[in-house]
Amino acid sequence: MKRLFSNLLFKVFLAMVLGVVFGLYLPESVNRIFTTFNAFFGQFLSFSIPLIIIGLIMPAISDLGKGAGKLLVLTAAIAYGSTLFSGFMTYFTASSIFPNLLESHVNEASQIVDSGLELLPYFSISIPPLMDVMTSLILAFVIGLGLSYQENSTLKSVVKDFETIIMQVIEHVIIPLLPLFILGIFASMAFSGKVFSILSVFISIIGVIFVLHIFLLVLQYIIAGMLTKKNPFKLLITMMPAYFTALGTQSSAATIPVTLEQCLKNGVSEKVAGFVVPLCATIHLSGSVMKITACAMALMILEGMPFSFTLFAGFIFMLGIAMVAAPGVPGGAIMAAVGILQSMLGFTDEMIGLMIALYIAMDSFGTACNVTGDGAISLVVDRITKDKVVA
Repeated sequence: MKRLFSNLLFKVFLAMVLGVVFGLYLPESVNRIFTTFNAFFGQFLSFSIPLIIIGLIMPAISDLGKGAGKLLVLTAAIAYGSTLFSGFMTYFTASSIFPNLLESHVNEASQIVDSGLELLPYFSISIPPLMDVMTSLILAFVIGLGLSYQENSTLKSVVKDFETIIMQVIEHVIIPLLPLFILGIFASMAFSGKVFSILSVFISIIGVIFVLHIFLLVLQYIIAGMLTKKNPFKLLITMMPAYFTALGTQSSAATIPVTLEQCLKNGVSEKVAGFVVPLCATIHLSGSVMKITACAMALMILEGMPFSFTLFAGFIFMLGIAMVAAPGVPGGAIMAAVGILQSMLGFTDEMIGLMIALYIAMDSFGTACNVTGDGAISLVVDRITKDKVVA
């Protein structure tokens, strides 16, 4: 029972249920307490985003200077290409399906907005961020790349210490408070009358994303099978222990030992598997990008916000880079993406709360997709570098 209550997915599910109950049955005066907390937490989150970007991306990029030369470049290029392919495949699929799938929900949402029911906080506190998201991204890249060429740097130690602080903020402050934030979001939606429309949207898009992530894995292993001249389905079945381990741990990093073992069973050399698997656990996030792209488009359609290929193309390219900063903790990837959602897509605090709830609800499947795809990348890298001496 204690293990169940410590699970983030269970906490988010419980928060959603309690939020609906509170919004429907508790008086407005009580629900406004949760709205007041959300107003403060939203401000704190906005303040933290640039710090999270700097604290996670800067050390991640600085560490890329260590590695195995051409093998590092090759693996990073394939992983980033796979992530981009996942994002664009999701965009084209979602833009074809979601407008018709969500049309009735859009009409319901507009009628609810016209009703004027809204919970307001008792008070709000402004916490301006130190810099905007793009400034923090550029700063992280400039300093991170500079540090990647330095062996012994005092600043690199400072950056590592700052990364530790940011990880502690995420793990001990933001993640524990997320369920309460989501409770407040759902209480507000239940009070205004739009919660059931949102929940039906959840069910619809989760089904689409699940089918997409299965299709992506099959495609990845068909490509790997063609290059290695092996049966792609046998290769995929061999990776299933890693897939199911990731479902349980919700962490690519925690699944590395199992992923590594199954890659070796698929015939990947120890040298390549030992390098590619840990690296891809950090930089290959095709399943995560798929979830965020699909959920973002669904919420934009529901809110009546315009979207275009140009807008999402820039978003996907930036997301693929920003996600390198995703820590190996449940829900970490969405925290690394919040700043991009706000700055490039114009998401509000309520939409961010819904994104977090949606993402965590599917976190296991996204992580499993990432981890299993790492096996396909290791096969491809092993085939390309076969009989070559890696620098």
